[in-house]
Amino acid sequence: MTTEHPDSAAPVATNFLRQIIEADLAAQRFSGKRWSGRPGPAAEQASAPLDGARIRTRFPPEPNGYLHLGHAKSICLNFGLARDYGGICHLRFDDTNPEKEDQEYVDSIIDAVRWLGFDWHDSQNRSCLFYASDYFEYMYQFAEALIEAGHAYVDQQSPDEMRAMRGTLTEPGKDSPWRDRPAAESLAQFRDMRAGKHPDGSMALRARIDMASPNINLRDPVIYRIRHARHHRSGDAWPIYPMYTYAHPIEDALEGITHSICTLEFEDQRPFYDWLMTRLAELGCLAEPLPHQYEFARMNLSYVVTSKRKLRQLVTESHVSGWDDPRMPTLAGLRRRGYTPTAIRLFCDRLGVSKSDSRIDYSVLEQALRDDLDPTAARAVAILDPIRLVITNYPEGQHETCHAPRNPHDHDAGTREFPFGRTLWIERDDFREEAPKKFFRLFPGNMVRLKYAYVIRCTGFTKDEHGNVVEVQAEYLPDTRSGTPGADSVKVKGAITWISQAHAQPAEIRLYDRLFTHPHPDSGDLDFLAHINPDSGRTVQGWVEPSLDAQRDSHWQFERLGYFAADSRDSTPEKLVLNRTTTLKDSWGKQA
Repeated sequence: MTTEHPDSAAPVATNFLRQIIEADLAAQRFSGKRWSGRPGPAAEQASAPLDGARIRTRFPPEPNGYLHLGHAKSICLNFGLARDYGGICHLRFDDTNPEKEDQEYVDSIIDAVRWLGFDWHDSQNRSCLFYASDYFEYMYQFAEALIEAGHAYVDQQSPDEMRAMRGTLTEPGKDSPWRDRPAAESLAQFRDMRAGKHPDGSMALRARIDMASPNINLRDPVIYRIRHARHHRSGDAWPIYPMYTYAHPIEDALEGITHSICTLEFEDQRPFYDWLMTRLAELGCLAEPLPHQYEFARMNLSYVVTSKRKLRQLVTESHVSGWDDPRMPTLAGLRRRGYTPTAIRLFCDRLGVSKSDSRIDYSVLEQALRDDLDPTAARAVAILDPIRLVITNYPEGQHETCHAPRNPHDHDAGTREFPFGRTLWIERDDFREEAPKKFFRLFPGNMVRLKYAYVIRCTGFTKDEHGNVVEVQAEYLPDTRSGTPGADSVKVKGAITWISQAHAQPAEIRLYDRLFTHPHPDSGDLDFLAHINPDSGRTVQGWVEPSLDAQRDSHWQFERLGYFAADSRDSTPEKLVLNRTTTLKDSWGKQA
């Protein structure tokens, strides 16, 4: 089902989030919302002009790792909705956990979002890149307001004691012995926490809601904990840090977010989100209209793990070479492997948006890349497992120029040129001493076409002392050159690729495949490390045709082999290092 965006004639696939946004806009739910040009509480926004953005969404990563494909779906969704409905999407770092966060991750996230093609500047070119850590003072002030109003208290139980009294899904929790302490006493303790007078874990600030609530998340959740940890932006200024469930709604409200879109695992947290928004609005801390949280199903891709903990484990235990290893599902890894931002956006668009969890086969990702590159990628020939072919009746030292289209779908791309000569490289797999049934390539006595050149007849082969074929001999038929009137005078069933040995460029070619052999490597009790594919990365020394220019073309379709790209880290004009991005067809589907 599709709909037309009110500001555009382009049809877009509808979903429940678009329906919610369109209903909100029709009801003018945000028509009175004000925006001062920067995040702030109710007092700052009260005198601000009306917000020029019809909606505000946000992409809120925690800078504790590199972004992966699951994040790409959220990026495309949030930035795409803001774009389509005349709004703005904020890039906001939820940096409230100093022990796991780092500037390296911040930089990588900014780079990844830009690479995907999205920007966070508004119509006045003001940056909407924000950090939760810039709101720490607001969060602290709001916590004091909650204490004074009787909505929060300092609990001096240990974390284990709190956990034991929390209850279960079938049994209510028990009140903390500190739950009814006077507000003034909790306020004094909280200020001492802020001053760094207490050790980690000795006390915490909790919201006072309902210890008997059927939703465990409403059983007086912790909203501040003591952490004497250095923050990568604020340094040692704060010995206490807000919990994510407390910080995140406040961040949304301070930034004037209209639609706070997250994945389904946060659905049980929405009642606390709403409770906190309501209490802070009642206290005059936050301006209405308030944000609302909506949940959609996260991406579950086969043959992939997206847990940051597990991805970090792959890196730290050297199962991969780093966060940008081309086998990783990180955007940095996919980019290095040769995926394009257009392919990633196309993949995310094809996933759609729903409330139901489902598994997406990895082949959907690979097909998105093929569909993006097939119309545009330059064609070339590469030989990955070379064996020498000698055209015995072709004059030694003579060469002639052959031509082929750069891209058969784009006539304006022109042609590429490459020499033909007496000695060529061909794929070892294109020759057999004894041909099986339906093998139409080279074997003694058989004829094939050298693509873009001549028809040849195999006349023999040479083995080394170990019995390995090291050379194939053939004769060419002079009147059968491609593009000439005699090209069709001899009918053959097979065609093989080749490169002139004298002109071939050497290349290190890295053949990447899926990192895991199991379609659901992290499901149930599986040890995902036990299912690492031992053939997920293989390096061969091959040859590529001389027309290939790694400085000009970043992606190629190597004929019969797949899509390849120059490795962004290791490839140089002096030493080509090429990564296989994906094969021409899905081979895993046949295995299944």
